Amino acid sequence: MERTSIMHSALTQGYLTLRLERGYLPNGTNGTLLVHGKPICHTIELPWRNNRRNVSCIPEGRYRLRLYPSKRFGMRIIVEGVPGRSGILIHAANNAVTELRGCIAPVTKHTGPGRGIHSRVAMERVENVVVPVLEAGEDVWLEVV
Repeated sequence: MERTSIMHSALTQGYLTLRLERGYLPNGTNGTLLVHGKPICHTIELPWRNNRRNVSCIPEGRYRLRLYPSKRFGMRIIVEGVPGRSGILIHAANNAVTELRGCIAPVTKHTGPGRGIHSRVAMERVENVVVPVLEAGEDVWLEVV
């Protein structure tokens, strides 16, 4: 999707909502991230394990996104308001089990449960949509279903 059309839509509404549609599998959670009903990338996460820290994906719900300056990784997108959890980021990873502890990783294609490829490319797509809206002072929300 074109960045300018997303920016225009977000600024006229005052906010932007990303929708994460998930499929739960025993060894990982695979999803698709949509903006205005159009997919921008796929996602991988840990399997659902009752929202336990470091071993589970986050629960379904609506969460605010903001930019977070990480000392280790630089500027990142953080997911706020997750019940009983903190430090949930959206960042590049290709294998949920070995690279994630509850975070969400964009990927260009799923290769298995909780696995994907070209995560950095997909992360750039997400950043190209989210960062300009946040920098413009508008709200960005993630709706996980």
